[in-house]
Amino acid sequence: MNTQQGNKKFILTKEGLDHLKSEYEKLTKVVRPRIAQRIQDAREFGDLTENSEYDAAKEEQSLTEARIAQIEEVLPKAELIQEAVGADIVVIGTTVVVQMNDEIHEFSIVGSMEADPAKNKISNESPVGKALLGLRAGETIEVGIGPVASKLKVLEIK
Repeated sequence: MNTQQGNKKFILTKEGLDHLKSEYEKLTKVVRPRIAQRIQDAREFGDLTENSEYDAAKEEQSLTEARIAQIEEVLPKAELIQEAVGADIVVIGTTVVVQMNDEIHEFSIVGSMEADPAKNKISNESPVGKALLGLRAGETIEVGIGPVASKLKVLEIK
């Protein structure tokens, strides 16, 4: 990537930003203190060399602190985008209906921090997201997804 990580803006919808703020609040005010208590309780069992409760709590603490640090990096660099309802081209924030290899899919194009394929939210940085940006309804593009090339036809922009 050409952009240095330190200068990168993180594109988020209002929903995504609210979700991150809520997650941060929960991690710092609920999860972090609970883990600290678990570690304290496990220490009271004595020998830490074979204390699986202590090891599990320390592992959870490590993962939680990493996620907190990630969110702390993102929040000040968050760039809020509005849902692009009524747009006539695919942009970040639009929902698009596409035909891909004889199947119909609906995707919302979001920033990478918000991407969640299980919720049909794809990143503007993903191969499909990148390929769809700038297209109009009726246009077709071919996208390489791994070793396979797929033809995408934009049916509707919501």
